Amino acid sequence: MIKIAVYGKGGIGKSTTVSNLSAVLAKNGFKVMQIGCDPKADSTSTLRDGKPMNTVLDLVRTKKNDFALEDMVTEGFGGVICVEAGGPTPGLGCAGRGIIAALEKLKEKGAYETYQPDIVFYDVLGDVVCGGFTMPMRDGYADKVFVVTSGENMSIHAAANIAVAVDQFKDRGYAQLGGLILNRRNVKNEEEKVQELAEDIESKIVGSLSRSEYVQDADAMHKTVIEAFPESDMAKEYTLLAQSILAECGREVSLC
Repeated sequence: MIKIAVYGKGGIGKSTTVSNLSAVLAKNGFKVMQIGCDPKADSTSTLRDGKPMNTVLDLVRTKKNDFALEDMVTEGFGGVICVEAGGPTPGLGCAGRGIIAALEKLKEKGAYETYQPDIVFYDVLGDVVCGGFTMPMRDGYADKVFVVTSGENMSIHAAANIAVAVDQFKDRGYAQLGGLILNRRNVKNEEEKVQELAEDIESKIVGSLSRSEYVQDADAMHKTVIEAFPESDMAKEYTLLAQSILAECGREVSLC
């Protein structure tokens, strides 16, 4: 089982990227689980046609522990196993603590043993890298961390902070930094700025994604690009990125 955490600043296209990666891999025969760790609980939306689903924290709030593993899970495109951690009641509680509670509940109810995924994605908000938001980096969860960024200053700042957090854990056997994913916003000197960041954090750019109308059009349809526009150039970019990420995780494969 390959376990991957994908971080990035809010609004950078992290969930869109992860969902398309999940769709690519599911289409190629991998059993994929995607766990949304964003309080907005919208990570897997385009994998399940925008249909509502229970979040783990909603179940905990309403049913305590009186619910089954199946109540936490929805099957999405290509059989992707979709889970949303959810967030606290607005104005109450801490989103970071919510992530901890949700991941612990998945472990407690045997999610990984029951579904036996080949690949697990943790989709994690990276604006604030506090204890709860670093939970997927810790022992027993992700093996590799990838960071989605553009050339915008705030995105680069968030990516640098995430890299620092990964570095803090390097002596504990936690997840390693796999690299940066450049999600283009077409700002001035974008590639140069992200390359400079990669050098600063002693990492590399593992793949880049174009700014494309296919992404917005697919999102409006509540679908991934892989499902809505499988023959598009954008779908090919996601496929190449998935291949590159698997290679960084020690799995050399050819995807279609």
